[in-house]
Amino acid sequence: MKKSLLALAVLTAAGSANAGINLYDANGVKVDLSGAVEVQLYDDFEKHGDSTIRLDDGDLALNATVAVSENLNVVSGTAFKYESRDLQNYELWAGFSGDFGTLTFGRQLLVSDDSGIGKDYELGAGQIDFAQTEGDRVAKYVYDNGTFYTAVSHEMDTNHSTTITDGRVGFRTGGLDIRAYGYDGKRIGLKGLVENGELADGTPIIIPGKAGENIRGYNLEAQYAMGAINLAASFGQVEYKDAGTKVTDKKIDLYEINGSYTIDKTTLALGYVRGEDKVDHDNVINNVYANVTQQLHSNVRAYVEVGYADDKNEKDTLEEFGYVAGLEVKF
Repeated sequence: MKKSLLALAVLTAAGSANAGINLYDANGVKVDLSGAVEVQLYDDFEKHGDSTIRLDDGDLALNATVAVSENLNVVSGTAFKYESRDLQNYELWAGFSGDFGTLTFGRQLLVSDDSGIGKDYELGAGQIDFAQTEGDRVAKYVYDNGTFYTAVSHEMDTNHSTTITDGRVGFRTGGLDIRAYGYDGKRIGLKGLVENGELADGTPIIIPGKAGENIRGYNLEAQYAMGAINLAASFGQVEYKDAGTKVTDKKIDLYEINGSYTIDKTTLALGYVRGEDKVDHDNVINNVYANVTQQLHSNVRAYVEVGYADDKNEKDTLEEFGYVAGLEVKF
């Protein structure tokens, strides 16, 4: 399935663990520790692939809030992930929060990392792929008054390298939640800046073929909750252009509709995803997934998921069916 998703450029973005344990709360200082561990029995759509144990998630985060005045807090956070044997710091930020919202600076997730309505774990064709949804030089502003919410983030340029601006605007009323995301990225994945300082018209020369991608897109999302039933739908489009030649490589339309039903501590979910490439019209994928989740504890859930994918372009390397069973623990 991964090869198919790369062909369509529709991947699911990962997020941080939710705060769970308070370590300190006194004298206007609050410190929280959170983490997540997720392990799976995994057999995806890879043809003739064997089932395996997969380490899907390993996160550890530390967040602090310091009250400077009645209306102003200083906030900070750092987070690490370790799905592989390497420890990687993917959040290191500080900023301010208050009635005006939250403004943060540093290494952090972009607003577009929250995009998507998928109820799948692994075997859905994913959400609209904005390719890069985190950065080291990010300024981010988030505002939410319960009914109206908005956010914007910007990955700042350095020496004509990658720069990204994205945002979100949304509205909630009753069980309805409607929102829209926008994304504009320049030179995503750039690897070709000449290192000897050569310039052309005051701009560093980029090695041909290594200029990265200019990526621009949006995602429209709606969710409606009525008791035990939750319904969701989305439509997104993203265009990928070679940053050097300005030629469009892919232009993906992605549709998804899904629903879930919760009985006590058990949730049943079903979803359908369709991806279409407007540049390569033969590059189309239809995907159906279904899963059952058992909430064993507020911090623990177990799940089983099956998926079907029809991708004519990858029929020689992909099977149509896959399955996954997982256990997730958060604190």
